[in-house]
Amino acid sequence: MILPIYVYGNTVLREVAKDITSKYPNLNELIKDMYETMYAADGVGLAAPQIGLSIRLFVVDATQMSQDYPELKNFKKVFINPYIIKEEGNDWYYNEGCLSIPFIREDILRKSNITIKYFDEQFNEYIESFDGIRARIIQHEYDHIEGKLLIDYLSPIKRRLLKSKLNQIATGIVKPKYKVQLPK
Repeated sequence: MILPIYVYGNTVLREVAKDITSKYPNLNELIKDMYETMYAADGVGLAAPQIGLSIRLFVVDATQMSQDYPELKNFKKVFINPYIIKEEGNDWYYNEGCLSIPFIREDILRKSNITIKYFDEQFNEYIESFDGIRARIIQHEYDHIEGKLLIDYLSPIKRRLLKSKLNQIATGIVKPKYKVQLPK
C-alpha cells in the first residue's frame, strides 16, 4: 500500500525515533509498504518518520542510481534500530534532495565513511562499514530517525532564503506527484 509522505512542518519529522522489537505489529507489511511508497515517489530511501511513525526504521534501494554509481547495484537494505558508531574520512559535498522537502535540493557536507550497527528485517544484527554514496544515503535516512532534515546543515542565511518555499510545502501550495501528509 502506498502511504502518504509527511512533509516539512510535521512534528514527527523532528522527533528522535524509538527502538522497536521483532514483535512490532505487522513489521513485514510495513517494510513492504515503505518500499512501495518510496518507489512510487522515485526515492532511494525512506525512513519511518516520513510516513508518520517515530520508530528507528528505514529502507534504501539505490539500484536506480547504479548506472552512475556501479557500487549501488543491488544496494537494497532494511535498517532497524540503526546507530551510527563512527563517521570518518573526507568531508564531501553532494547535492541532496528529500521526499519530505519536495523540489528543494542543496549541497550537503558529510563524512565519506560510516560504521553502523543495525538489524535487518529478520532481526539479525550487523555492524557494517559503508563509504561514498552508500554512506551518504544511509546518513541522510539516519538523520530522519534522529529528527534532523537536510536543511539543518544549511547556513542561517540559506535557510532564511528558503523560508517561503518551506512554508509553501507546509501549506500544500507546492504539490509533488506523490501523496503527502500536510502538517495539522
